[in-house]
Amino acid sequence: MSNRLRACLMSAAAMCGLGLTGAVHAESLADAIALAYQTNPSLQAQRATQRALDESVVQAKSGFRPSVNLNADATDSNLPGILSDRNSSSGSVSVIQPLYTGGRASAQLSATQADVLTGQQNLRRVESNVLSMVVTAYVDVRRTQEAVRISQENVAVLRRQLEESQARFDVGDVTRTDVAQAQARYAAAQSGLSTTQSNLGIARANYTAVVGQSPGELEPEPSLANLLPLDVDKAFSGAQANSPQILAAEFTEQASRARVAQAKAMLRPSLSFRETFGYSASELGGKGNQFGNYTRSVTSSVSGSVPLFAGGLNASAIRQATERNNADRLTLESTRRTVIQSVTQAWNQLLGARSGMISNQEQVRAAILAYEGVRQEQQVGLRTTLDVLNAAQELSNAQLQLVGSRRDEYVATAAVLSAMGLLEAKVLTPKVPRYDAVAQSKRTADTLMGWAPTETVLHLIDKLGAPAIGKGPAIIPIATASVAVTPQDKPPPETAGPPPLPSIPEAAGPAPR
Repeated sequence: MSNRLRACLMSAAAMCGLGLTGAVHAESLADAIALAYQTNPSLQAQRATQRALDESVVQAKSGFRPSVNLNADATDSNLPGILSDRNSSSGSVSVIQPLYTGGRASAQLSATQADVLTGQQNLRRVESNVLSMVVTAYVDVRRTQEAVRISQENVAVLRRQLEESQARFDVGDVTRTDVAQAQARYAAAQSGLSTTQSNLGIARANYTAVVGQSPGELEPEPSLANLLPLDVDKAFSGAQANSPQILAAEFTEQASRARVAQAKAMLRPSLSFRETFGYSASELGGKGNQFGNYTRSVTSSVSGSVPLFAGGLNASAIRQATERNNADRLTLESTRRTVIQSVTQAWNQLLGARSGMISNQEQVRAAILAYEGVRQEQQVGLRTTLDVLNAAQELSNAQLQLVGSRRDEYVATAAVLSAMGLLEAKVLTPKVPRYDAVAQSKRTADTLMGWAPTETVLHLIDKLGAPAIGKGPAIIPIATASVAVTPQDKPPPETAGPPPLPSIPEAAGPAPR
């Protein structure tokens, strides 16, 4: 099915208030998360970026490994004014093995390893963002579907009320004003239903963009309350220990510290070994026999280099690396504060949503009783048509508010888990095969391509006398204000989604005169 045809079918189904029938069984939130985890392009792109970053460790290890070069040339010289020509040819194989780089190679390896760890945490962050969008899109579709149902019931109730008012008017029991009021409310309800159906189409489109397929029949979302900490203090401590943003900032600062040591190592001496195997031949006179009379040569050399003056380049590089490390230290502290802010905001949104949901449930219960009472009082002449219309409108609004508060409570719960670094596929869908970025990085770093048996020894030698990388900044706990959790703020005991809202009571027929 083409994307255009699928979009048309989605729009048609949404405008008719019907669910798509593409799925043969109800989809769960776990199914949506599993599909997005395996196919979401943003997540796939970040994984490819991480695999590219893994290669930087292999490139850094080449600083301890030998390099082999093959050189060959042939020359035919014709000098003006000289009767004889000079022809020559040569070929050589050179093996160059670094022995000591003053710590540059080891510092570069440490920096790239920290870069890989930073990338792994960035991958966790992107995964958390994608799953957060999946959760939001899922509950948005569920909420809008429920809103369509409520709006359809409201239209049906007001249509019956209009028919009843028209029948009463025909027998002279009510005035034209009552009929006009019923007509106005019915038209407004139809307009609201059209808007809600349009919102359902938008919610379906958002779901398709994130998950990768159109939503079918969606099961009630499972409770996430069992994943939440008992109090906000544990949420703060969990976020500081497990948040991918904080861990990425820590590894970024670690990498910049290693690059400071790498810059300082530019001031230290270096040592390398070179072995050259070559053949050369030359011929004077232009007879063309230079390819048959080769001389073999073997050259071994150990060369050292000590930087004495670089025009201020090395000193500038050290200052530059130091200031970048200072910036990363400050960024780390800023990231910690931002994460704590996110946890605080999400936790308070969760408390507010739960409190609002309890109030809305009571509002719906009272609105149902009020509507039923007003209907009965209208039959005996104690209430007007406008009173019945107002009661029906209040009941519909209360039900829509309850649907919204349920959605807000669930999204706020997911936001708390995301801020803590717990909104991950391995937590939400443990049975789905997981992409292991750590194992992938290890396989790439341990590849035998280019490996040399002297690598480990030379790595240890290169660390001798090298500039120390130093320690990272001390982690200072951020003072946080505790938020008391009252009994009504505690997670609900059920593990499944909330039950459907009660339907609006149907209007009775016209009372006998």
